[in-house]
Amino acid sequence: MYSPLIPASLVRAADGTPYSPAFDDVYHTTAGGLGQARHVFLAGNDLPTRWQGRKRFTIVETGFGLGLSFLATWAAWRTDPARCARLHFVSTEKHPFQADDLAELHAAWPELVPLAEELRRHWPPLVPGFHRIHLDSGRVTLTLIFGDALDTLPQLEAKADAFYLDGFSPANNPDLWSPAVYAQLARLAAPGATLATWSVTGHVRRGLQDAGFTLERRPGFGGKREMLSGRVAASSAMTELTTPRHALVIGAGVAGTSITERLAARGWRITVIDEAPGPGHGASGNKAGVFRPLPSLDDNRLARITRAGFLYGRHHLAALAEAGHAPRWAPCGVLHLARDTKQEGKQKAVVDTQTPPTDYLRFVDKDEASDIVGWPVELGGWWFPSGGWIQPPTLCAANLAAAGSAVETRFEQQVARLEQQDDMWIAFDPAGAEIARAPVAILANGVGIRALPQAATLPVRPARGQVSHLPAEAGSPPNVVVCRLGYVSPEVDGLRCAGATFLADDDGTELREAEHRENLAKLDFILPGYAAAYDPTKLDGRVGFRPASPDRLPMVGAIPAIAHAERTTPLTDIPRQQGLFAVSGFGARGLVWASLIGELLASQLDGDPLPLERELADALDPARYLLKPPRPGAGGDE
Repeated sequence: MYSPLIPASLVRAADGTPYSPAFDDVYHTTAGGLGQARHVFLAGNDLPTRWQGRKRFTIVETGFGLGLSFLATWAAWRTDPARCARLHFVSTEKHPFQADDLAELHAAWPELVPLAEELRRHWPPLVPGFHRIHLDSGRVTLTLIFGDALDTLPQLEAKADAFYLDGFSPANNPDLWSPAVYAQLARLAAPGATLATWSVTGHVRRGLQDAGFTLERRPGFGGKREMLSGRVAASSAMTELTTPRHALVIGAGVAGTSITERLAARGWRITVIDEAPGPGHGASGNKAGVFRPLPSLDDNRLARITRAGFLYGRHHLAALAEAGHAPRWAPCGVLHLARDTKQEGKQKAVVDTQTPPTDYLRFVDKDEASDIVGWPVELGGWWFPSGGWIQPPTLCAANLAAAGSAVETRFEQQVARLEQQDDMWIAFDPAGAEIARAPVAILANGVGIRALPQAATLPVRPARGQVSHLPAEAGSPPNVVVCRLGYVSPEVDGLRCAGATFLADDDGTELREAEHRENLAKLDFILPGYAAAYDPTKLDGRVGFRPASPDRLPMVGAIPAIAHAERTTPLTDIPRQQGLFAVSGFGARGLVWASLIGELLASQLDGDPLPLERELADALDPARYLLKPPRPGAGGDE
């Protein structure tokens, strides 16, 4: 179930130190928060020395608070000429601050202003879950985990080189200083991992020792005589991965270009192969696609993954623009109208129960919805003010441009056969000539994945979708995306998109009058009377084929090497085809999922902390279909 976040309150003690009424404790010592962060957490973990010369270094913190420990670490990393190439910082927070409150709090440390401003610029809306933020041109990755650490730490998949044990005092916040948390820290510890905390309380020491950490007392900071530093007991030094970082990516749609850009950001070389003359020609070739999440009252997996994908996608779009590779899109807002009065009540219940930030989601009644659209509508629904439309081919091109010289493209090349020889995957064309080879191959070729025998275990179904192009004048309503068992976009280059049909296992490529009529019927359902201006016999449009999965969730991960498994078999025990991965099953939600799915697979391949909860990553594993019968008939536009 969805647990609404309760934001932290900006309150100060009598001496001006930030204070939490909920825990009756201050956020940092009166001797100075920045000094405490540097002395306890950096020096206590022997930083920056331990990260020097490393490709990657990962820190896990319990209690983000004001973000001072993160900002102090980031500042120290920036000024260290021998720093690691990439820094990962993962932090949990049950009661995060609003960005405006952080701005007031951060003003006390002017030396941190540039970093603090960059952090706040990317501060996520206060909704539960994992929030991945790339900072400092992508060299620093902050993963904020909003929620109770007792619930969220077991969902974290990472190998931590250092731990910052922070949070309010053990007497005031005992859950954070408990054996359950210490056990998670031990699970997450990489070989040679260290920890540091200002607390020397007896049960804290004993709990950490029982979890497998050896401890030593060091001089404390400010008024505290001592602090603790620790290390994983009987561990060896961490060794860096030496696997060749070169991948074939088959497919240059939003799936393929997203994983390409994310791998390139990590220093990989990528060879992209596509039979089209350029990126974004298949299911990713539409003029305007819908970009918004899909909540649910029970906050099911679909809701959580679309929320995470939407928020990461927003961050990714901003990062592409900052790098000079802006795709074409508009955060015009998305109005998701209810199908009937029963669903309208459910939509309102979601907002009333979950109380999301209003700049992320709010419920609007029929009258306000009509005002937003500029056209009378029958019911209210969800209003996503930061949603919008994206032109998929421009996103594909932007991803490849951002990947730069790390990517080599092989367009107008059809992969007819894929073979593994001597730990290399080799792609061959129909004539039997080699196109390219690499130790890793990623199948992101939409419905074409079914033509490769290695992917035969994946239940990907092609779904024909026809979009109707409606002539439109600039400024004519609607100027937002409107959904209701279909969608209609604002005017883009003199046209608005309406649709789309969803016909499984139909491989016809021709435009059909019957499907134009179906799209116009949907349009009339969305905006009563709007479709009367259009003649279905004269409309243009576009047909694409979306790879759909039986459970409506994408498939991302290593492809199974077997066709069947016992339902009780752990996913980790299912044999995989070495070096072969799939990114498929996006259905009608590719734009919402693509960027996050690219980050997820790139993190798995490169050994980074995962950007999603473990249970959600498992829910996307292609091997899940071997353990349970797929739900038939799932799919569609909503």
